[in-house]
Amino acid sequence: MAITAQDVNKLRQQTGAGMMDCKKALEENNGDFEKAVDFLRKKGAKVAANRSDRDAKEGVVLASVSEDGKTGFVISVNCETDFVAKNADFIAFAESVAKIAMDKGAKTIDEIKAAPYNNDITVGDKFMEQVGKIGEKIDIGYYEVINAEKVVGYIHPGNRVSVVVGFNQVVDNEVGRNVAMQAAAMAPVALDKEGVTPEMLERELEIAREQIRAEGKPEDMVEKIAQGKISKFYKESTLLNQEYIKDSKLNVAQYLQSVDKGLTATAFKRYSLS
Repeated sequence: MAITAQDVNKLRQQTGAGMMDCKKALEENNGDFEKAVDFLRKKGAKVAANRSDRDAKEGVVLASVSEDGKTGFVISVNCETDFVAKNADFIAFAESVAKIAMDKGAKTIDEIKAAPYNNDITVGDKFMEQVGKIGEKIDIGYYEVINAEKVVGYIHPGNRVSVVVGFNQVVDNEVGRNVAMQAAAMAPVALDKEGVTPEMLERELEIAREQIRAEGKPEDMVEKIAQGKISKFYKESTLLNQEYIKDSKLNVAQYLQSVDKGLTATAFKRYSLS
């Protein structure tokens, strides 16, 4: 039977094997994909078949900022094992993907994968090639972009937590790094109260109500006490309201205002490998 380019590409995407190897495997097995996979395996190819159900919970998380300092992103290139995550070649591959994302101004993971990796293949194809080479599922697990007058990035040692923070005006790198490190360490869920989604707020309220009822408080007091707990939640879980880790007398918003009365953070993205 005639083997189409689409058939070859499908097997290539499924296995990570080379294009000519996939073409030959399909031709030798009359287009039967399962037999073609077995054929590749018998020939010693490290195929990526059936990797889609594997968990890629390890990896490298990177933060990058554009040359003009106005755009920043956090990207996670994931793999299955800590051994691969710490491999110098894998880290270099993740860094090359991050650079392409920045250079191309990619806004989504799909845009990154569609970008050329070199003159021959796309980033998406390079991922499949790496899957076949490494023998683990690898993929882009997270990618978010922010824009601001000034963006500062921070990568925590070990490449497992990274942050970018945007500010409403140009800020000293040390000040920006202090806030980015705060976000890395304290894992805020939102920038400020307004950034907390209604769903998250209701979830926290319901948890608070149940805690209060379990303590035996009267029902007519439950809502009032719950609202007090939400105030504590905002203080602990929103970046600008968090206690500043380098000076407990200030929250982050007050720290920024101590640098410049008009200075504030406008956005942040944080990602951590659990």
